[in-house]
Amino acid sequence: METVKKNQVMDPETIRRALTRVAHEIVERNRGAEDLVLIGILSRGDILAQRLAEQIGKIEGKQPLVGAMDITFYRDDAGPRGAAVGSQRPTHLPFDVDGKRVVLVDDVLFTGRSIRAAMMELVDYGRPRLIQLAVLVDRGHRELPIHADFVGKNLPTSMKESVEVALQERDGAEGVWIKEG
Repeated sequence: METVKKNQVMDPETIRRALTRVAHEIVERNRGAEDLVLIGILSRGDILAQRLAEQIGKIEGKQPLVGAMDITFYRDDAGPRGAAVGSQRPTHLPFDVDGKRVVLVDDVLFTGRSIRAAMMELVDYGRPRLIQLAVLVDRGHRELPIHADFVGKNLPTSMKESVEVALQERDGAEGVWIKEG
């Protein structure tokens, strides 16, 4: 059966407001941006991390460093180990994570498996002081004991639904939709 868009739940302005709020929450929880780095999970988390860093820069006067992470080889649901083909955009962490407050950024939190993979990869790069998670959408249905510290929108869904995020920089459109199928 072909998947059909069900309804739009976030438009560009809603996304902008959610990210502005999340940026303020990150600054508040971390008492500023000192030793704070943002790492976006490819392929939309990196865009969201950059947007959050820009907002934090407006709040604090200094933008945190931003990296991007390709978790392909750390996933446990991508077939036999070693069978996955890497991303065209590999992990890029232009800073040391040791002792840093790391905020992992992703577009949708679902089962928690992507975040698990990201944490496994992250510790291969060093030992952060702490790891927090920021997501644009939390749709529920966790399979692992993982939760987001910062959420743009809680969006309860059924298992028959999916969530589609489009960002201008990657998709040429902007919004979040619940899709049935």
